[in-house]
Amino acid sequence: MSGVRELAQRAKRASRVLAQLGTEEKNSLLVGMADELDAQEKVIRKANQEDVAAAKVAGTSGALLDRLELTEKRFREMVEGVRHVAKLPDPVGEVIKKWNRPNKLEIFKVRVPIGLIGIIYESRPNVTVDSAVLCLKAGNATLLRGGREAKRSNRALADVLGQAAKKKGLPLEVVTLVEDEGREGVAEMCGLEGVIDLLIPRGGSGLIAAVVENARVPVIKHADGICHVFVHRDADPIMAESITVNSKCQRPATCNAAETLLVDRDGAEKVLPRIVKALQAKGVKFFGDLEAARISGQALEAPKSWKTEYLDLTMAIRVVDGLKGALEHIEEYGSHHSDTIVTEDRKVAEEFMRKVDSAAVYWNASTRFTDGAEFGFGAEIGISTDKIHARGPMGLEELTSYKYVVAGQGQIRD
Repeated sequence: MSGVRELAQRAKRASRVLAQLGTEEKNSLLVGMADELDAQEKVIRKANQEDVAAAKVAGTSGALLDRLELTEKRFREMVEGVRHVAKLPDPVGEVIKKWNRPNKLEIFKVRVPIGLIGIIYESRPNVTVDSAVLCLKAGNATLLRGGREAKRSNRALADVLGQAAKKKGLPLEVVTLVEDEGREGVAEMCGLEGVIDLLIPRGGSGLIAAVVENARVPVIKHADGICHVFVHRDADPIMAESITVNSKCQRPATCNAAETLLVDRDGAEKVLPRIVKALQAKGVKFFGDLEAARISGQALEAPKSWKTEYLDLTMAIRVVDGLKGALEHIEEYGSHHSDTIVTEDRKVAEEFMRKVDSAAVYWNASTRFTDGAEFGFGAEIGISTDKIHARGPMGLEELTSYKYVVAGQGQIRD
């Protein structure tokens, strides 16, 4: 038996223990984990500093170094996040729906844990904690496989969470780290049918493609975050500027940041130059079509692809023929993540929101709101662009399945 399969089977057994815990027991476990993280801060941050130093020697870029580093502020936010999850409502046991049949059977649709959730991720060591505690609150064990660049940090964090579980009389394996950093480990996790109940890849398109290609277990993922802002002819220019700047610039490296600005041909002359000027003041660079270049007065190079996810202060601009042109562009080049329309015309907005097939569609609001905390979920494990089981920000409810509980008084079927 391979090392990965053996780890997974131990984690699977631990998941059955977790599934039986009540809300107070799970909350006590999470508070204990937060306390243990606090107590071991120096050990964890020392491990992280070693990872950061090794990454610098390896020539890792500034953006990736930033994702890797657990600053004092990020560490505190991570620990407070654990305490916050402990305070969230427990989804397990919730009766989603109940009804009575003519034969007097009572049927209840009830939330239950999924089981063992495998999470494959890159760079950010805080994902080790964030993912584990969300899964734990929903009664699931986790099998975690982080990136090579954060191996010391991930090991330190997983060890602390496991020891906290042990102190509560629970198996260490409620949080299990796969330390096999080769691609073989990812492929093995993808093939653990009947052991892993769900895989969630979090990372770049290469990682997600590899998981989807090899998976023999269910996968929830998000594809590229190619999000659009469409400025309709009836948009308020000040609002259009504000929403576009926020969607692109507030945190440009996130998956819900806008990558493409679509501007209605009718009205482009009055809004596009001011939007471009405002974006330039934030340091944004542009690609665009010929019409966008003419109207904005910029020498714009055409994008290599309208499907590019820039993840930085770069934006593509295209002038389109009204709502129809925007819908056609988003359908062909979008990633079904988050798209917004800016307009004062309710009918146009409602048609846009009805016809755009994305996980989140907005009217007169920034795409940056596609986030578990912003949606009121308290936290999220990721954003799904799939359509089966979960779509959009995945909170605690999305980390559960359900079963039917049926109560009778001796009924038999004719």
